[in-house]
Amino acid sequence: MTEPSRMQYPLSVVILARNEAINIQRCIEAVSWCNDVVVVDDRSTDGTDRLAIASGARVVQHSFADFADQRNWAMENADLKNEWVLHLDADEVITPELASGLRQIFSSGLNDCVAYRMCRKTMFHGSWLRYSDGFPVWIMRLVRRGKAGFLRNGHGEVAVPDVDGRLGTITEPFLHHAFSKGITDWIERHNRYSSREAELEYRVMQSLVWQDLWSVDRARRRASLRALSRRLPARPFLRFCYQFFVKLGFLDGSAGWTFSCLMATYEGWIVLKRKELEQKSAQQ
Repeated sequence: MTEPSRMQYPLSVVILARNEAINIQRCIEAVSWCNDVVVVDDRSTDGTDRLAIASGARVVQHSFADFADQRNWAMENADLKNEWVLHLDADEVITPELASGLRQIFSSGLNDCVAYRMCRKTMFHGSWLRYSDGFPVWIMRLVRRGKAGFLRNGHGEVAVPDVDGRLGTITEPFLHHAFSKGITDWIERHNRYSSREAELEYRVMQSLVWQDLWSVDRARRRASLRALSRRLPARPFLRFCYQFFVKLGFLDGSAGWTFSCLMATYEGWIVLKRKELEQKSAQQ
């Protein structure tokens, strides 16, 4: 009789990657029980694609625009074998406990859900950022093709977008090794992200309609409130206070302090780049 851990379950896994040689094998090995693992590679130059193939995954190439676009593209163009798709980034890892839970779901038969929201533990130099990263933050990662997709939100995606049916919840977390390639890599990535966020903020502020703050339409009212919040003074300081005090990041010790400082810096980059866009527009 085939051991459960050796069985191939009908689940497609999409892994987004760019220069992830340090992470890709660990990510793929953790989902080796799935019968279809696809790495969507953004033209890596460090051998990520070769390592992925050697680990048993298929590799397709597609230039990265944003996370939502990359995940949606994969579901439509990567020739996935299965109806159900688990979406991961290369620096994320499915734990043995979560893998066991997912295998049980597939063994017992999926219910009428069209997607599942999940949560992850962000790791920093071996420490779990339990408080400063606000665990649990729910994100949709297990979806049924044709019933659920991803929506862009700045450089990322809407955490839990609307779906065509019932949304389930999986409480066992997976791991996010956000700093696995070092602080320099994290800074370089978030420098790029902040440029995209600044452009989004600039466009949103240009289209802000003050009357919408009192609109009976909740969606329009929330959008206006978000746009207004972007004009708060001392945003980097407020971001630090939010991460370190409101979220109780100080309970994460020195890791929480460092992470809160990094997020405040990131917030500062967004503000400075948005102001630069405003100044350029005023000079034209």
